[in-house]
Amino acid sequence: MVAFGKKLKERQIQEWQGYYINYKVMKKKVKEYADQIQAGALNQRYVLKDFSRMLDKEIEKVVLFLLEQQGVFASQISQLNEQQDSLQEQPDISKVTELREAYRNVGRDLLKLLFFVEINAIGLRKILKKFDKRFGYKFTDYYVKTRANHPYSQLQQVFNNVGLGAVVGAISRNLADLQDREGSYLSIYDQPALPLQDPVVDSMEAAIDRLSYSTNFLNFSVQRSLIMLEELPTPVEEHVDDQRYHFMSLLLNLANTFLYMINTYIVVPTADDYSISLGAAATVCGIVIGAMAVAQVFSSVYFSAWSNRSYFRPLVFSSIVLFVGNVMYALAYDLKSIPVLLIGRIFCGLGSARAVNRRYISDCVPLRIRMQASAGFVSASALGMACGPALAGLLQTNFKIYKLTFNQDTLPGWVMAFAWLIYLIWLWISFREPAQEKDEVNNVPQKSNAAENDALERGVVQPLLLKSVGDEQDNEGDQEGDGSEEAQEESRRPANSIVEAYRLLTPSVKVQLLIYFMLKYAMEVLLSESSVVTTYYFSWSTSTVAIFLACLGLTVLPVNILVGSYISNIFEDRQILLASEIMVCLGILLSFQVIIPYSVPQYVCSGLLMFVSAEVLEGVNLSLLSRVMSSRLSRGTYNGGLLSTEAGTIARVIADVTITLAGYLGQSKLLNITLLPSLLICITSIFATCRTYNSLY
Repeated sequence: MVAFGKKLKERQIQEWQGYYINYKVMKKKVKEYADQIQAGALNQRYVLKDFSRMLDKEIEKVVLFLLEQQGVFASQISQLNEQQDSLQEQPDISKVTELREAYRNVGRDLLKLLFFVEINAIGLRKILKKFDKRFGYKFTDYYVKTRANHPYSQLQQVFNNVGLGAVVGAISRNLADLQDREGSYLSIYDQPALPLQDPVVDSMEAAIDRLSYSTNFLNFSVQRSLIMLEELPTPVEEHVDDQRYHFMSLLLNLANTFLYMINTYIVVPTADDYSISLGAAATVCGIVIGAMAVAQVFSSVYFSAWSNRSYFRPLVFSSIVLFVGNVMYALAYDLKSIPVLLIGRIFCGLGSARAVNRRYISDCVPLRIRMQASAGFVSASALGMACGPALAGLLQTNFKIYKLTFNQDTLPGWVMAFAWLIYLIWLWISFREPAQEKDEVNNVPQKSNAAENDALERGVVQPLLLKSVGDEQDNEGDQEGDGSEEAQEESRRPANSIVEAYRLLTPSVKVQLLIYFMLKYAMEVLLSESSVVTTYYFSWSTSTVAIFLACLGLTVLPVNILVGSYISNIFEDRQILLASEIMVCLGILLSFQVIIPYSVPQYVCSGLLMFVSAEVLEGVNLSLLSRVMSSRLSRGTYNGGLLSTEAGTIARVIADVTITLAGYLGQSKLLNITLLPSLLICITSIFATCRTYNSLY
């Protein structure tokens, strides 16, 4: 990655060069402000007012040019429409073809304008972040709120797609009309029932859609997956992405994620019955469920390191280990062995290849579809979480084949072993190992017109107002004139160890990880002990528990859509964060069994409140975490995704151990004892959040 200032200059459209935000001048101005304030020559109030005036002028320059270009497009389309009307009286196939190409040229010019909006928005967001970092003041919040909400807001014009949408609609309609009439001139058989849409229209619609709020859910999902999106990639990087990408390989990675989440949660409804059938206490289910998470603490590290060299081999290894682990889990029933049961679950955890799945999307999927792929990663995880308990509820049978028992306890192991065997065969036949990045970069030709056109067709990826601002660890490489090339390279070098990665964490990032730890702990307690608690208090069957857990899992996607598309547009992320923490705390409090008899409505309502609030909290928390994480943690083995995964996995391990230990005090005390640590950690995270954001804002 090169410095943003240099990248911005390289990607500018030359004939529009004077209309871009002058990022370099504003960056120098910020440095001058800092020096003058330190010398006592300026006060902060003057700096805020002067810098606001400078930003207003820069944005006005962009907006006026944007309006001017929209007028040019309107004039061109009006002239083309007149030519099209004349063709109705005197049809001419050659002129129809010329007219269609003229409309396409207008569409290509519109794509250039959308790209112009994109890089100006990125430049504006980055200079605001730099200002906040330099002065320790959240100027961005003030500036965006005052400018965006004003009735004469020019800031909103940068992201206002009404005029641009009208241009897209006019081009799309006329191209479709010309395509239909061209067919009728040639032959009735040339008129397709469903005419194909022109590729330039697809590109424009994708770009204009990214400018609208309809992509908020995708942005939200991307940040939740902790798959970092690069801004303004070079043509070389885009070409390498296209060569490394293979759709079936991406589908196999998403299938791996889906199956692994099923494998994690399919045993939850029956783990207590399985433990009892092997002569252990029902609360040993905590260890049975948690054994997989214990192994995942280690597997995440070596799979992350392995993905630096290969994607195919770790996925094959993962499938084999999971197949063996599930067979051992199923055989433990006939062997009457708790150790075999636990070893089987440990093997399943050792096969966790989520780090490989996440890394494949980050490294091999082209930027233009990486957002959709990342949303697919989150969706596959959510669906797997819901399908696991639901599948367990369907496996209510009991029969024997020779000496092997197939019942509700063992069938989850046999079914998943068969699923991983089928997946392994599919993987072996269909997966294509991406070429090594270094070799491809050396073989990539110089910038071509096709590469430039592909870059223009990507559209606007990250609108300013959907982004969190004030990145406290702004290692984006903006060091033109501020240091040597060695210093720039150092700022982009990935962490080489867990210790080094931890040192890169700022106080706010540590708070985000604490919140992630808390919510994973609370959710694991709720899910893992559900079968024991509901059997003790309500005498629920395995099918009833499975239905309850499946219904909880099915809330994940609707909640994400609601937060990503609506709530995040109304409230600030930090407000949603704090409100969600308070709601999780309330859900925990309502879950306690006090003097009155414990009832099904109390358990279901409190559990649903806790789970849904935790899901909202997880999405917003990871969204914030992906923005405040150091750029050095966006790649390499010890990346931000690995750190968050480890924090969540350790939380699950501790929660499952707590359930097992609390079981020694009796099932009547299990619920309250396991909820107490959840409550204490939740209250701690709320105080840490308030303290951190009060110091920042």
